[in-house]
Amino acid sequence: MGLPKPVGRQADVVYLPARGHTVVLGTAGSGKTVMAIHRAAHLAHPATDHNGRTLLLTFNNTLVRFLNYLAVTGGISVRVETYHRFARGYLSSRGLLSSCGILSDRDDTITRAVSTVAATGVRDPVLLRGIDFFKDEFTWLSGHGISNESEYIDTERIGRSARAAKAQRPMIWRVFEQYRNLRNAAGLRYDWDDIASAVIAAFEQDGSGRLYRHIVVDEGQDFSPQMLRSLALAIPADGSLTFFGDAAQQIYGQRMSWKHAGLNVRPQQIVYFTANYRNTRAIARLALAIATMPYYAGSLDIIAPEQPRAEGPKPTIVSFANEIDEARFITARATAAASNQSIAILLRRREDERLIKPYLSQSSIRLHRQMAAWRAGAGLYFGTYHAAKSLEFDQVFLPFASSNRMPCQADVAEFGKDEALTRVGKLLYVGVTRAKAGLVISCTGDHSELLPPDPDLYTVASL
Repeated sequence: MGLPKPVGRQADVVYLPARGHTVVLGTAGSGKTVMAIHRAAHLAHPATDHNGRTLLLTFNNTLVRFLNYLAVTGGISVRVETYHRFARGYLSSRGLLSSCGILSDRDDTITRAVSTVAATGVRDPVLLRGIDFFKDEFTWLSGHGISNESEYIDTERIGRSARAAKAQRPMIWRVFEQYRNLRNAAGLRYDWDDIASAVIAAFEQDGSGRLYRHIVVDEGQDFSPQMLRSLALAIPADGSLTFFGDAAQQIYGQRMSWKHAGLNVRPQQIVYFTANYRNTRAIARLALAIATMPYYAGSLDIIAPEQPRAEGPKPTIVSFANEIDEARFITARATAAASNQSIAILLRRREDERLIKPYLSQSSIRLHRQMAAWRAGAGLYFGTYHAAKSLEFDQVFLPFASSNRMPCQADVAEFGKDEALTRVGKLLYVGVTRAKAGLVISCTGDHSELLPPDPDLYTVASL
């Protein structure tokens, strides 16, 4: 498999000006990843007058393996890595990061921070919230570069994900400060969320030349505003930053203006792609129906896909009496199809893998950050929706899309019904749009309310 050539207007993006900031927004299946690689190759090409070292960044390690595979098979020499690897390398080069200076697992430290604040005798209902509430709120604080309590209290939160009421924020900030104190006392200067702020501070004091002249960001909707601000500082005045993203896949709920993210782009400079080159007409119809569900209300720059010309069967919903039968059926069907096609079984959570692993063959490939390399061609892959971002497969199976699992009751209790629907619904969009030709969604009992109610979108069966 070689690197696909740009199709139609895709080629125009590859040759956009090689200076300044560029934003490309497209629907799933519009070829953003292919365009990102070709764009990076063009910017790095030694025969051009704008050539220079070029970095292609994405958010998860699984996609890094896939991008490296495409680049190598396409004969393209560019640096491909995750944002966090880039940030860690830069801070290390400035003497600002030791080999073990990042807190990877925050759960215990956040739990101790909450307990420490509660032990002072304060009585506040927010201290009874679960660990995921505080983790998400701390991610938001760090991702937006909130530096003090007043700024946190005064910042307007946009959209349905505004979970922390202003009256709760002073206590949340108190826990946040205690968390940072505990982390620092352990000799850890950063966590993976606030490392971008450290990169910004370092670049603002760094008068030396920049390592990369051009930076290309793939799956940019997953980057926090602070990450993007740091990348805008990482290029020289004659360099370029190109952002490829799909707002409909915003897993982390980031709604922001481009200026807020440090990008200097005017509305007329944003390039939109609506052509869908991946999915059949039936799968694209379902994806568009998901993107117009109420839980998507208020999302920024949703790009409605044009209906592709390719025909194919409707997605299938299969209902089972119990999850054991469901797991056995899905894995058997997926294994049989994988003999001559690329097949993926995608799941909401890593923990759900235990439900299917007893029935998978040893040749099945797990999508995860420690993948040594990408293996192309026919085969069976399994992993989370998130790990499959930007990938595509001939057929996709989405098991356990049951009413009690999507969203799960723990998420509803933790975040509220609306937010739980929004979080999982955007992941469902990612899962559906990974399928090129075949899509099977299964459930035990009733299917999730996240699925659009139009019966014409599916073929329905019960086993």
